Amino acid sequence: MDRAEFMDALNLIEKEKGIDKEIIFEAIEASLVSACKKNFGSGQNIKVVIDRETGNVACYAQKTVTDEIKDEQNEILLAAARVLNPNYTVGDVVDLEVTPRDFGRISAQTAKQVVVQKFREAEREILYNQYITKEREVVTGIVQRRDRRNIIVQMGKIDAVLASNEQIPGEQYNFMDRLKVYVLEVKQTTKGPQIFVSRTHPELVKRLFEQEVPEVFDGTVEIKSIAREAGSRTKIAVYSKDKNVDALGACVGQNGYRVNVIVKELGGEKIDVINWSDDPKEFIAAALSPSKVLAVALNAEEQSAKIVVPDHQLSLAIGKEGQNARLSAKLTGWRIDIKSETQAKATNFISEEPVDIEEPVKMEELVEMEEMQEEELTQE
Repeated sequence: MDRAEFMDALNLIEKEKGIDKEIIFEAIEASLVSACKKNFGSGQNIKVVIDRETGNVACYAQKTVTDEIKDEQNEILLAAARVLNPNYTVGDVVDLEVTPRDFGRISAQTAKQVVVQKFREAEREILYNQYITKEREVVTGIVQRRDRRNIIVQMGKIDAVLASNEQIPGEQYNFMDRLKVYVLEVKQTTKGPQIFVSRTHPELVKRLFEQEVPEVFDGTVEIKSIAREAGSRTKIAVYSKDKNVDALGACVGQNGYRVNVIVKELGGEKIDVINWSDDPKEFIAAALSPSKVLAVALNAEEQSAKIVVPDHQLSLAIGKEGQNARLSAKLTGWRIDIKSETQAKATNFISEEPVDIEEPVKMEELVEMEEMQEEELTQE
């Protein structure tokens, strides 16, 4: 490649790859300095200059003008310097051209290596900039392979890592399966960007609701809190400042369509959507759905709540292995202690009289009501 072709190639690289020519010139010059020092010794000050217009390459030994030479490699006497230029004074730096005969071949090889390296760096930077914007977002990936206990998921031009602790328990990942993942982190490494994704993060559920429910996406309905045990159950509290918008109904959708799309995406994970309330008693009672709550007593200092439920619903309120109570506590931020009505009376669990708390509407009941309304309209 001659100099004209080299300059044309650099112009093309700058245009197509977005790599500044000056960055490539400086990198080539730095690499050629190392190559020159192999010929002239590492103790000598070497400077390589590439003409930005013609592409000509020159190598210079830099020497400091002095009255008495103590370092022959890096110093030159004033008298010798003034032979080159009478204006030199002690302390000036003289550039003496020492370009080797085979420097054209060396520079061509070095230039090729540097350009290839800059290509790789630029592509890594482009990929990193592309995916760093997807951090904390949901993207669709394609399962490629299993790497020990991790799953490798293809995301466009790059593979992401779904670690074993970020996989939904019991979920099967087969080759070419399409699945939505939450981007936890994008790291820049020497081998390019590395992406870590999750299927268990609570934010995955939130982002899926944003994708599926327009009212959540535009902020009309706000997701106040989420409690999740991936693969089993999620509780989500929603609220709307607009009194004309039913936050729960918007998230559930007609005949439960919207929430069922998300349930299907999460492999059948149950999702309880409840109305958020700024009244802790109402909020805690709603969070314990599908159980009915008879009374709630709060201890604000300890951030704890005592709950009374009907005798026949105690196990429902607590849930299998305590799951319902545990998720309700996570959702509300209150520690919860639940007793049946009989237990509460026997132990004077709550000193105050039980208060009538409106039972939250369950998703299944909401769907049934909508179906009944549709049947009535059809009969009319």
